Amino acid sequence: MTVTAPKSPGVITTAVPARLDRLPWSRWHWTIVIGLGTVWILDGLEVTVVGNIAGRLSEEGSGLPITSGQVTGIAAALYVAGACAGALFFGRMTDRFGRKKLFMVTLVVYLAATALTAVSFSTWWFFLFRFLTGFGIGGEYAAINSAIDELIPSKYRGRVDIVINGSFWLGAIGGSLLAILALNTDLFPANVGWRLTFALGVVLGLVILLVRRNVPESPRWLLIHGREQEAERLVADVEAQVEEETGRPLPPTAQEMTIHQRESVGFGTIARTVFSRYRRRAVLGFSLFIGQAFLYNAITFGFGAILTTFYDVPTSDTGYYFAVIAAGNLLGPLLLGKLFDTVGRRIMISSTYLLSGALLFGTAWLFDRGALDEVTLTACWCVVLFFASAGASSAYLTVSEVFPMETRAMAIAFFYAIGTAAGGISGPLIFAELTESGVVADTVLAFQIGAGLMCAAGLVAAFLAVRAERRSLEDIAEPLSAKA
Repeated sequence: MTVTAPKSPGVITTAVPARLDRLPWSRWHWTIVIGLGTVWILDGLEVTVVGNIAGRLSEEGSGLPITSGQVTGIAAALYVAGACAGALFFGRMTDRFGRKKLFMVTLVVYLAATALTAVSFSTWWFFLFRFLTGFGIGGEYAAINSAIDELIPSKYRGRVDIVINGSFWLGAIGGSLLAILALNTDLFPANVGWRLTFALGVVLGLVILLVRRNVPESPRWLLIHGREQEAERLVADVEAQVEEETGRPLPPTAQEMTIHQRESVGFGTIARTVFSRYRRRAVLGFSLFIGQAFLYNAITFGFGAILTTFYDVPTSDTGYYFAVIAAGNLLGPLLLGKLFDTVGRRIMISSTYLLSGALLFGTAWLFDRGALDEVTLTACWCVVLFFASAGASSAYLTVSEVFPMETRAMAIAFFYAIGTAAGGISGPLIFAELTESGVVADTVLAFQIGAGLMCAAGLVAAFLAVRAERRSLEDIAEPLSAKA
C-alpha cells in the first residue's frame, strides 16, 4: 500500500501518480484508448455526414421540409453552439463529479440526440436535436481528454493524445463514403437513406458504450476527492494485470506527493489559476486553438465551392476530393504522433504550425498564378493538412496537460469552446463569401488569413510551449491540492 494514513484530516501521501506513469503499455491501456478515444470518429462521422446529405434533405420526398442552406447554415451553427455549451457545462461537471460519470453521461446524451435526429419529421425537431447532439459531443471532449491524460503513462501520453484527436478524420472518411452509399436511391428510398446515416452513428455509439463500462475512474481524481483507498485498489489491480501479462515484476518507485483532499474547487479559483497563475500557458492555448480553427476554415469550409467555382467539378464528385484530404489529415497524427514524445512538444508544436502555415502561403501563391488544377490543389491541401492535423491535435494535448488537475477538464472545455466557436461561427462568416465569390483574389485572401494565424500560433509556441514530454502531469502543473 502506498497511500499512508492521513497525517491530519484530509491530508494523504501517495505514490499512485508515479505508479501509473511507470507502467509499460498493456492490454489495459488499449481498453482505455478504444473505450474513450473512438468518440472522435463519431464526431467526424457526424460533421461529414450532415454536410454530404444537405442536398438530399432539401429534395422533394426527403420527408423533411428543410433547405440545403438551413442544413449547412442554421443546423451547423446550432451543432457548434451545442458543442460549445456542452463543453463548458460538462467540463465543470467533470472536474466536480468525476471523469467516469461524465464520459458515460455525455455519450448517452449523444446517442439519444442522434437517434431522435434520425426520426426527424419537422425542421424545428431536426434543429433541436442537432444542438443536443453537439451538446453531448462537446461534453465528450472535456471528459475524455482529461481522463485519457490521467490514465496514460507519461512516456506515451503525447502520441496517444495526438492520434486519438486525429482519429476525427477516420470518421470523416467513413462519413463521406457512408453518405455516397446511403444516398443511392437504387438502394434506399429518398426519405430513408439519410436517416440510416444517423442510425449507424447510434449503433457505433452503443458499441462504444459497452466497451466504456470497463474504463475506470481516474485514480488521480479519486485521490483528490477523498477516495484514496479506491484509487489504491484500482492501481494495484492494474499492476497485477501488467505483471501477469509481462511475466516480470514492475520496478519500484519512490516518488510520492502529499495532497490536501477536497470535494470541489470554486469557479473563481479555476479562473484565477488558468488566467493569472498560468497566464502564459493560457495565451499559448488560445493561440493554438484560434490558429488551427481559422486554417481549417480557410481550406475546408469552402473547398466544395472552390472546386465547383474554379474547376467546374460536379457537386456530386466533391465528396471524393474531401475523402482524399481527410486521408492526409489522418496520416499526419499517425506518422508524426510519436515525435511529440521523442523530439519534444516545443519543437513539434511550433514546427507543425509553422510548416502548415508556410505551405498554405505557398498554395495561395500558386493558386493566384493559376498554376493549380483540381488535382494539384487537392494534393497541396493534403500536404498542408498532413502537418496541420498533427498541430491541431497538439492544441488539445497542450491544454489538457499544462494546467493543474483540478482545473483540467474546465480548461479543455474553455479552449475547445473558443476554438469551436471561432471555427464554426466566425470562420464561416469570414470565409464563406471569400471562397464563393468566384474572384481569385478573395480565395487567396482566405488562404492567407488562415496561413497567417497558423504561423503566428507557431511563433507563440516556439517561445511559450511547455516541455511536457515524458513528464508526469503533477510535475508539469502541481495540483492545487498539493501540500508543501
